[in-house]
Amino acid sequence: MSVAHSPEQLERVDEIIKRNDIPFIRRQFSDIIGAAKHVTIPVGHWDTAISHGIWFDGSSIEGFARIAESDMYLVPDLDTFAVIPWDMDLSTARVICDVYTPDGEPFDGDPRFVLKRQLAAAAELGLEYQVGPELEFFLFRRHADGSVIPLAPHDQAGYFDVSSDQANNVRRQMVDALQALGINVEASHHEVASGQSEIDFRYGPALKAADSAMTFRITLKAIAQKNNLHCTFMPKPIAGINGSGMHVHQSVWNRGASDTAMYDPDNEYGLSTIALQFIAGQLSHAKAMAPIIAPLVNSYKRLVPGYEAPVYISWGRTNRSALIRIPRISHGRYRSTRCELRCPDPSANPYLAFAVMLAAGLDGIKRRLDPPPPAEEDLYNVDGNRAGLDMLPGDLGQAIDELKRDEVIQSALGQHVYERYVEAKTQEWNEYRLYVSQWELERYLTVY
Repeated sequence: MSVAHSPEQLERVDEIIKRNDIPFIRRQFSDIIGAAKHVTIPVGHWDTAISHGIWFDGSSIEGFARIAESDMYLVPDLDTFAVIPWDMDLSTARVICDVYTPDGEPFDGDPRFVLKRQLAAAAELGLEYQVGPELEFFLFRRHADGSVIPLAPHDQAGYFDVSSDQANNVRRQMVDALQALGINVEASHHEVASGQSEIDFRYGPALKAADSAMTFRITLKAIAQKNNLHCTFMPKPIAGINGSGMHVHQSVWNRGASDTAMYDPDNEYGLSTIALQFIAGQLSHAKAMAPIIAPLVNSYKRLVPGYEAPVYISWGRTNRSALIRIPRISHGRYRSTRCELRCPDPSANPYLAFAVMLAAGLDGIKRRLDPPPPAEEDLYNVDGNRAGLDMLPGDLGQAIDELKRDEVIQSALGQHVYERYVEAKTQEWNEYRLYVSQWELERYLTVY
């Protein structure tokens, strides 16, 4: 297969390689679960990689291909080429790749292609999709033997604390590394729970944001390890305190016009008809999106009342207890009109998450759906049944069942990813159901 790159891309990459004396290049891609995979090549094979792609065995990757159809090719996206800032001893570069079949076609099981396919569907409607994810994470101390359990939070600070925030220096290192990789960081701060932090990067086109989210997780884990810490994006590592979310700010823009399609000055909320339809679509498919945007057994221990995570399928202005929040629009800044989906968590595969979120919103636009009345009351302290509010699935098993009933979300994933994703998540759910936990032993063993 032959791959075309622009002269400007090739010149930029060549200059980076020469300036930094790069001996190795790490080619990065994602499996369907969202784990980053890497294949490293000597720089001497780089010309072959950019002109023809490099072969690898797809049958060894979660959800990719069976043995009989295992040949895959990694084709680098040169716009993502960057030097890895924490590999100081031996300079290494990283480039994110698309996965192709030997026939030269994009591989249906590549999560990055799944997102690209939905972005193309938006383009057909004259729209572009932009997102700004906010990833929360925990830092835990490593014990003398290198283990992490029992969990020991890195600090005892709280929301926006300074004096007791021991993670401040570590976050600065993380921000420096992210920015060296081309990620525009807007803010970093301590979160509500002990050992919990958040770093936000600037919103942008969904594909670039998904690439950044994957790079974000890899980078933070690497910097934490250099500080003898463990960084985790597990949604709920400690019972009884807040979990980690990945709130996603979203907007749709008129394609090629550099102007938002979300704003209407005559609407009470400042939202256009397209924006309201987009919100209605996401609410309509919220249950089926759940196993993609909250993909772990553990995710549903975060999505419970009382810990600042949404439970009811609702929307409202600045209402942080709603599933979709509409941030207030600052005077003269109508381009910032957006909606914030608050149920995703940072364990999700960002390519698949943004793909199904977009597909749900586009379905609302195509069917001209109207959202339900907004909920402005504090839903953390409301009986949702009495209020007539529907709820997200209560566990991963229920979420998988909802996905099996939703053809729009299945179509967004594509048959290949849908089948293998459900297979992997069903296995995870069944293993959890069969596991006898410490809680059960302590609760029942001596009583019955």
